[in-house]
Amino acid sequence: MDLLELRNEIDKIDDELVPLLLKRMDISRQVAEYKVQRDIPVLNEEREQEVLELVAKNCGEQGEAMKTIFSAIMDASRALQHKIIGGGDALRKSIENAGTCASLTANGAPVACQGVEGAYSAKAANALFPDSPVDFHKRFEDVFEAVNQNKAKYGIIPVENSTAGSVHESYDLIMKYRFYVVGAYDLNVEHCLCTRQDIDFEDIENIYSHPQALSQCSIFLKNFDFTGINYSNTAAAAKFVSESQKTNIAAICSESAAKQYGLKVIRRGIQNVANNTTRFIVISKELVIDESAHKISLIFSAPHRTGSLYRVLGRFSMTGLNLTKLESRPVANGKFDYYFYVDILGSVTDEATLDLLCALSDELPEFTFLGNYFEKG
Repeated sequence: MDLLELRNEIDKIDDELVPLLLKRMDISRQVAEYKVQRDIPVLNEEREQEVLELVAKNCGEQGEAMKTIFSAIMDASRALQHKIIGGGDALRKSIENAGTCASLTANGAPVACQGVEGAYSAKAANALFPDSPVDFHKRFEDVFEAVNQNKAKYGIIPVENSTAGSVHESYDLIMKYRFYVVGAYDLNVEHCLCTRQDIDFEDIENIYSHPQALSQCSIFLKNFDFTGINYSNTAAAAKFVSESQKTNIAAICSESAAKQYGLKVIRRGIQNVANNTTRFIVISKELVIDESAHKISLIFSAPHRTGSLYRVLGRFSMTGLNLTKLESRPVANGKFDYYFYVDILGSVTDEATLDLLCALSDELPEFTFLGNYFEKG
C-alpha cells in the first residue's frame, strides 16, 4: 500500500471508532443517572485502574500507549458524569457567594507590600490602588501576616519576572496561607545602577540588590566583574547605600528609588532584556471576582501514579483552557511530595470551566481555588 491507501484505511477505522465512542459516552450518561439516584461518587479509582491494567495486558507491546488512550476516554466520560451529577458543592457556593466588582478597589484602606519607599511593589500598589496608602513590611511573609491580621485589606507580592523566572518564596507563601488572588499587575521594570554623589563608576566593586534584580542584571554584572550582594529589596538596597560609609558600593534599583534616597544614577536600563516585566498579584482573605476576570489560579496535588499529572492537565485541554503557568513546589513533609500551582485563562462564569473546577475539587487529593481575576499591565 502507498501512503494515501494507508491513510484511507485509517480513516475507515476512525469511522468505525466514532460511533463506538459515542455509544460509550451515552452509556456513561446512563451511569451518571444511576449514580445520581443512589448518591454514588463519580470517581471509582479502583475500577479505572482495573480497566487500564487489563487494557495494558491485552495490548502487549502497545499496552502503555493504549492505557494513555483509554485514560483520556475515561477522563472524558467522567467529565460528562460530573456535568450531569454536579458536585463540587463547596466550591460552587464559594464562587456564588463571592463579592464582585467592576474594578478592584480597597476603598482607601491600606494595602501591604514588601520593602520601603521606592520599591517596585509600591509602584504596582499605586497603579492598582491609587487612593490607598501603602504599608511597607520587611519580609514577604510580613505582607501575608498583615492581611491575615486585617492590618491591610490587600497585599501585593511579586510572583514572576520575564527574565529571572519565578519568585519561589512567594509561591511557597501562597501554598502556606492559601489566600485568594483577586488581582494582578504586570510592571515594566527598568533597573539602574545608582550610588552616592561622591562615588564614581570606577570606584564600584560591590552591588547590593534583591536576588531577582541581580539575576535580571547578570550580564551587566559579569561584563564589569562586579560582585552582587543579596539584599531584601531593591529600594532597601538603595537606602542602605545612601546611609553607608563604604566608598566602593552601589545599588541596583529604580530611578525613583534613587531619587528617594538621594543617589545618582550612573547607568540606566542595565537589565538583561529591554522588555523586563515583573508580575505582581493581589492577595486577599476574601474572595472577590472582577467582572472582567480572565485568569484563574489553582493549587492541587496529584496521586502518586504514572501519568496522573498528565491526565489532570489533559482535563484543562479537553475543556479548551490554556495554561499560562505551572509551578511545582515541595510539600514540607520529607517525602518528596509536591503541590502544583496553575494559572489558566478562563472565567468561572463559563459553565464548562466551572464544571471542570468543581470536578477536580471532588477528585484530587488536595485542591484549592485561589481566585478568578483581571490582570492589568
